[in-house]
Amino acid sequence: MEERVRGPVYWIFATLLLVLWVSPILASLLTSVKTLDELNRGDYWTWPQKLAFENYYEAFVNGGFSRYFVNSLLITIPSVIAILFLSSAGGYALAKLRFKAAPYLLLMFVGGMLLPFQILLIPVFYLSNHVLGTYDTRLGLVLFHTAFQLGFATFFMRNFVRTIPDGIIEAARIDGCSEWRIYRRIVLPLMRPALAALATLLFTWIWNDYLWALILLQTDTLKPITAGLQNLKGQWIASYHLQSAGAVIAAIPPVLMFAFLQKHFIRGLTMGSGK
Repeated sequence: MEERVRGPVYWIFATLLLVLWVSPILASLLTSVKTLDELNRGDYWTWPQKLAFENYYEAFVNGGFSRYFVNSLLITIPSVIAILFLSSAGGYALAKLRFKAAPYLLLMFVGGMLLPFQILLIPVFYLSNHVLGTYDTRLGLVLFHTAFQLGFATFFMRNFVRTIPDGIIEAARIDGCSEWRIYRRIVLPLMRPALAALATLLFTWIWNDYLWALILLQTDTLKPITAGLQNLKGQWIASYHLQSAGAVIAAIPPVLMFAFLQKHFIRGLTMGSGK
């Protein structure tokens, strides 16, 4: 009797959660292909009388989204590549090399993950503006994202490298391989599932960043796509149709990233969970 009740209750609860999760996405998609007149009439959930795909053209071309899109790529891709290289090398060193400072370095990385990002606002702004001289540059935002995400990424890669058998690395050392060659030829190819999973997470986090782009960038031509959404607001009226179209455009790259790397993403997250 309990099984007969538990099954329907589970599916009803799961369906309600799915509807709650999908509703904002459907609302944004519907709003992005409606005209401003329909929205002013309060037709938010009705099917549009005419599919206004010109909203996407208006947002991407006339709204300057093409420039913001390129800026996001120039910020996100170098940041992800730098983090993947540094975290994979650091994870290998912390997992397989024996030196006295290893526990303290790991503690530093983990401790950095626990810091609330709000307490970093003023120090990061001061460091970027008065010390490094990277304020209002893409390089400054790339350096910040690399440093900010490096703690979690190194901790993630270190735990993955620990699942690699020590015998493989010891055999390479006996054959005379240097640590750099072991990392590049042996460890790095074995890291591919973890690198794919980490790349998906990092790309999504950095691409969707909004707060730090506002703090570290002032020039409008340098801002990423998330900050560029603000420019789609009308001066006297809210251009919800253009903002929704811009939000859909901004969501496409992370969705495609996950779609292409989905198999490797799941494999990288679950590897090591069972024998």
